[in-house]
Amino acid sequence: MSQDLEIKNKVAESGLINFDISDLVPKGKRLGIDIKDFLWEGMILKEKDFREKIKNIDVQIYQDAYVYIYCSADVIIPLWAYFLITAQITDVAKKIVFGNREDLEVLLMHNAIQTYDFSEMRDKRVLVKGCSDELIPNNAYVELVEQLKPLVKSLMFGEACSNVPIFKN
Repeated sequence: MSQDLEIKNKVAESGLINFDISDLVPKGKRLGIDIKDFLWEGMILKEKDFREKIKNIDVQIYQDAYVYIYCSADVIIPLWAYFLITAQITDVAKKIVFGNREDLEVLLMHNAIQTYDFSEMRDKRVLVKGCSDELIPNNAYVELVEQLKPLVKSLMFGEACSNVPIFKN
């Protein structure tokens, strides 16, 4: 084949780094614990009953899981109740947070971005992939830009064929 007819991948030759933020999403099951399920008639926290129910949690369900603790009932929950639940499962769960599933995902992505080694992107042109099958919290993109701005030569968002320039250093 002559060089005149050779197909070239200009994206590959450009030195552009394609970064898929979904690669940072920690793998593993996500489970929620609704404190309402431990309340008397779903409305009142009776300490003795509450402690007994917490003591009887099958902790193996939470083995290596990312757990969020919340209360779907509109009741006042004393802070020590969260302590008890956390103490019961902390030896088996990977991470436990207070809040909903979205709060958990924000924290997991925060930790992933803060601990990721971006040094290979120094002085490079970086394209952050725009589409993902994973649910990525918007805050993760904000934190990603914070990490990359002082490091990369330029940052774009989208796909190689259709991207939005964010900045150039």
